[in-house]
Amino acid sequence: MAKAWAAFLLVSLISCARVTAQTPPAQTPQNQPPQNQPSGQTSQNQAGQNPAPQGQPPQEQKDTSNPETRKKPDMPLGVVGEETRKFGEATLYKVVDWESGWFTGPYVGKNREMVAMTSQQRRRIYLEQTLAAPSDYFKRMISAGFDQWRDSPAEWPEGWGGYGERFASREGQFISANSLAALGDAALKYEPRYDQCKCSGFRARTRHAILRNFVTYNQTERELRPQWALYGGAFGGGVIATAWKPHPRNALANGGWGVLGQAGYGALLNFFTEFAGDINRKLEARRRR
Repeated sequence: MAKAWAAFLLVSLISCARVTAQTPPAQTPQNQPPQNQPSGQTSQNQAGQNPAPQGQPPQEQKDTSNPETRKKPDMPLGVVGEETRKFGEATLYKVVDWESGWFTGPYVGKNREMVAMTSQQRRRIYLEQTLAAPSDYFKRMISAGFDQWRDSPAEWPEGWGGYGERFASREGQFISANSLAALGDAALKYEPRYDQCKCSGFRARTRHAILRNFVTYNQTERELRPQWALYGGAFGGGVIATAWKPHPRNALANGGWGVLGQAGYGALLNFFTEFAGDINRKLEARRRR
């Protein structure tokens, strides 16, 4: 009985396969002839548009009448890379340009004559040297870091909180010292700017840079006088800074440290200012290689 049912199923499957093979495929809409359109309508082909190829979907028409939909021309990658390179070089030159005043501050070049300053010029230089010169902020950051390393004052905490207090203390001391020095220079009519040496040779220029940290010109711009205002301001700034420092504190000792700091940092700053042009020329020559 099972064999009979198996034979019946096999015969049925063979019959269905023959019927499916003999049935013709149905026509797709693409193989059908186009239907006649009513007389009141015109075809898209008659409106002046090309018919889409048979078997391909019609292309989407873009509206070019709207300016916002128009494709903007892409900037070549070479142009973008060149502009980026120029911007990077300009930024680097500004950072390493010692003569631009980033680290040197205002000074008189070796090819210029010293001219007595007006009150307005003194005021402008005071504001630049006190609040706008990056070298002064850099100096106070280093000084605060040195105080942090020495744990001075020991009563202030460690970490970023203690560093902030030490930096603020150095900032207040610097502003006090620079303000007193500016007032003293204006009263004595002393020259607050550094002048590059008109001499030649490394030793002569270095000697001039160190010497000018201790003497300056009076109102004649020819006669040298001791830097009374500069070191008086450094001493006064150290004394004033003891007002916000914790006990125990010694005003005279703190003023003396301010004088020593001015002697060392002032000589170093004058050295950089003296050789700023030489540094720039060496950097430019190395860039062109």
